[in-house]
Amino acid sequence: MHDIDALVRGRRSVRTFEEKPVSQQDLEQLRAFMAQIGNPYGLPVAFRLLDAKRQNLTCPVVVGTDLYVGAKMKKAPYLNEAVGYSFELLVLYAQSLGIGTVWIGGTMDRAAFESAMELAEDEAMPCVSPLGYPAKKMSLRETMMRKGVKADDRMAFESLFFRNSFDVPLTKAEAAKLAHPLEMVRLAPSAVNKQPWRVVVTDRAAHFYLKRSRSFGGGTLDMQKIDMGIALCHFDLAAKEAGLAPRFVQAAPGIVTKDGEEYIASYQL
Repeated sequence: MHDIDALVRGRRSVRTFEEKPVSQQDLEQLRAFMAQIGNPYGLPVAFRLLDAKRQNLTCPVVVGTDLYVGAKMKKAPYLNEAVGYSFELLVLYAQSLGIGTVWIGGTMDRAAFESAMELAEDEAMPCVSPLGYPAKKMSLRETMMRKGVKADDRMAFESLFFRNSFDVPLTKAEAAKLAHPLEMVRLAPSAVNKQPWRVVVTDRAAHFYLKRSRSFGGGTLDMQKIDMGIALCHFDLAAKEAGLAPRFVQAAPGIVTKDGEEYIASYQL
């Protein structure tokens, strides 16, 4: 994938699709890409294309497509972050093909989807997405959903990113070469647009923290840790594209938190 900026800025969550099937060529490219998706945690994520009509799957917020993709993996530490990273790679690749997606973790018949994914006892399926060509006009339901979560709004750069400690907001000018990778994090999608990522930048690293919303708990399926995986993906892709050679590590830097922020991971630069 190239031009991460265009893919991130050009993508939106799509729930209303043209009623025409995804082309065979695009399906083949999706399958080939899914087969080689990785993540910095080194945890294998299995993807599967699903047919809603044939497999009796329902998702009330989606109109115009029967094609879905699901992701599953063995239950393990960092399950959600790994799936978030890997699934966002697929989402951005689909965007490069002109295929629309939307992250779905709750508004679906989960039991039916898990059955279609042939989920084993020791596996989890955090999310699915429909796949299809976006309709020219959104449904009224989709329009209202986007307004409800202020889907196009993002928090200010200085509210999300910090210099050396959580006491000092980071400006784009101070971020220098990291300004663009961090902007790609700022524009990332998140569950009901809560934007839970916080990043503290030091001389040689960017440290990612989760600032949890009270409406989201933890557990095996943790949507806000999935969001953190998405943020890591955006940063990693943009930093690599800028030639910064980021190196993924998990080593808490000992930064004092202010509001219960939870350390997730770092990229050394």
